[in-house]
Amino acid sequence: MFPYWILFSVFAVGSLQFGRRAPTSRDSSPLLLVAGLFTAILIGLRYEVGGDWGTYRRIFEQVRYLNMVDSLASSDPGYGLLNWLSHQFGFGIWFVNLVCGSIFSWGLVKFARRQPNPWLAILVAVPYLIIVVAMGYTRQGVAIGFILAGFAAVDRISIFRFAFYVFGAVLFHKSAVVVLPIVALAASKNRIVTGLLLLLLTACLYYVFVAASIDRMVTNYVDAQYESQGAAIRVAMNLPPALLFLMFQSRFELAPTQRKLWRNISWAALGTLVGLWLVASSTAVDRLALYLIPLQMFVLARLPHVFRSGGRVNGQIALAVIAYSALIQFVWLNQAANAVYWLPYQFYPLAEPSDEGY
Repeated sequence: MFPYWILFSVFAVGSLQFGRRAPTSRDSSPLLLVAGLFTAILIGLRYEVGGDWGTYRRIFEQVRYLNMVDSLASSDPGYGLLNWLSHQFGFGIWFVNLVCGSIFSWGLVKFARRQPNPWLAILVAVPYLIIVVAMGYTRQGVAIGFILAGFAAVDRISIFRFAFYVFGAVLFHKSAVVVLPIVALAASKNRIVTGLLLLLLTACLYYVFVAASIDRMVTNYVDAQYESQGAAIRVAMNLPPALLFLMFQSRFELAPTQRKLWRNISWAALGTLVGLWLVASSTAVDRLALYLIPLQMFVLARLPHVFRSGGRVNGQIALAVIAYSALIQFVWLNQAANAVYWLPYQFYPLAEPSDEGY
């Protein structure tokens, strides 16, 4: 588990160093980009790491015998095409993982740079969003990368453009379509028209990407009533930032669109708690709750600025956020039932592949 703590330490040190700067400063240095590249490499060149590793290997091998058109239907279109291209270039699944890890890290850094302390924002993401999701649920990791990039741009560009980020996300995981209504309701201008158009787009994306596989999704997530281990804990992780934002949203000093967006996401996070009791499959709620994880990055990384001490960034709260994140990572790596699929971490160039195709 040493590489995981190296990753954590990089962003912990970076967040402390950045915290000593002026409150209005932004991170424009290349160091954050280097750290993001390091993250992408760690995600992309992992070997036999992640709970769904076997599933993705089977997808990769199945695409070997398909043409380009059939590869689009073999999985989510973007992911199927990426696997097909890897075979055409003579590469292994490492190429697929590296591209996916790069897209995720791009969105992660893009989103983090819009936060007061980008390093702290990424640090909050390390224990679960990076290690568990990006290294385990590859397709949803890419989808979340696109969503993060879209969140970073909501206050600076048309919300309609956000739909294109969601389109990219849907190409890699159909469930990403659920984010569109949340953003549509955050429209600050022409709210009714914007909301109706985006809801229409949501319906179109559903019809094109989701409807064809809805029977399989229902079977996998509802009929089977498969209980995702730790779903309640993961849903619960979104609750503290949701409550903090709803109680102190006026202190976050956000533009109207941003405030409405994160308020909607906070209410959605509370809704997933109710969903655990009402929905037959906790896995369905758990997967949808993954798209709400950016709320943790947004709220927790801003707390030292929201609750300033003597007009200065509150260093004690920053340390508390770091300690809280470290505790989550320690407990997950040492106590989680599924952590065995992430341990030990193996780096492809240094590993000994047990089969062909990597």
